[in-house]
Amino acid sequence: MKVFVYGYREEEAAYFSACAKAMQLEIGTCAQRPTLENAQLCQGYECISVLSTPIDAALLQKLQEVGVRFLSTRTVGYDHIDLAYARKIGIHVGNATYASESVADYTIMLILMALRKMKLILQSAVSQDYSFDAVLGSNLKGKTLGVIGTGAIGQTLIRHIAGFGCRILAYNPHPRKEMEQYVTYVDLKTLYQRSDIITLHVPLNDTTYHLLDEAAFAQMKQGVIIVNTARGPLIDNTALIAAVESGKVGAAALDVVEGETGIYYNRRKGKILKQHDMAVLNSFHNVLLTPHLAFLTDDSYRDMVTHSMKSCYLFMHGEENPWLVQ
Repeated sequence: MKVFVYGYREEEAAYFSACAKAMQLEIGTCAQRPTLENAQLCQGYECISVLSTPIDAALLQKLQEVGVRFLSTRTVGYDHIDLAYARKIGIHVGNATYASESVADYTIMLILMALRKMKLILQSAVSQDYSFDAVLGSNLKGKTLGVIGTGAIGQTLIRHIAGFGCRILAYNPHPRKEMEQYVTYVDLKTLYQRSDIITLHVPLNDTTYHLLDEAAFAQMKQGVIIVNTARGPLIDNTALIAAVESGKVGAAALDVVEGETGIYYNRRKGKILKQHDMAVLNSFHNVLLTPHLAFLTDDSYRDMVTHSMKSCYLFMHGEENPWLVQ
């Protein structure tokens, strides 16, 4: 059985090697993302594994022509893949779950950094400004945290942050009974109105696109803190910029930003950032941007590789596949 891996990283090598041995897989690799130009490399492989790079209709068509029947993305999200076209031409798609602690704990770190004005503190330290000017922070204890989305990551975040002494409100289309010991489930309007901090943990789809827009920000407390470690397009950049400039948003910590594709995961030092919204957001002293790496831990790498390879294995054997995107 053969699987071809695009976006292969040396950090993943040991995990791929272990999977190849355990599942008797022949694994081909390419360090580059899949493109029309290198799609022929997976000729003869029914299954391929990719990372979060755009897989559009043209590329899917090319992959289908060289024999690909199953595409596994080593990510939880799969909004970078044209699912409708994949289904149309008979390519099945799977994702890969990984340790929810990685993103959940990173989110807690960002919340604390926003509360303690860590971006400004670090910038001041670099310039040897060790004064107290403008760096008075706040404690998490006594604050109201609004968690939008209580799937695996949202639930882990809630359990880990509960000990900080904050009140937790949550919104989910289907409230989780097991979380009611930690949170009070409310509607979005109530969450917006009562939360001092709002953190996003929902997938990107037609319903959640620009979930935080001008109307949503208008309902929030003055000085609210916004944290996003889910997907960039959950937030309308234009509305966020306006909310920061007006003071409605007191701080934001964003591991993901709409328009990041093609910018993050590349060396941009000394180059013009040709994404206006990101450049504006990055210029604010109270907005912290990190390059979509909340997931980046050794445990997550292990899970991403192992679950992607298991997904391919199950597909090739015609067995039930928990990672198959329906």
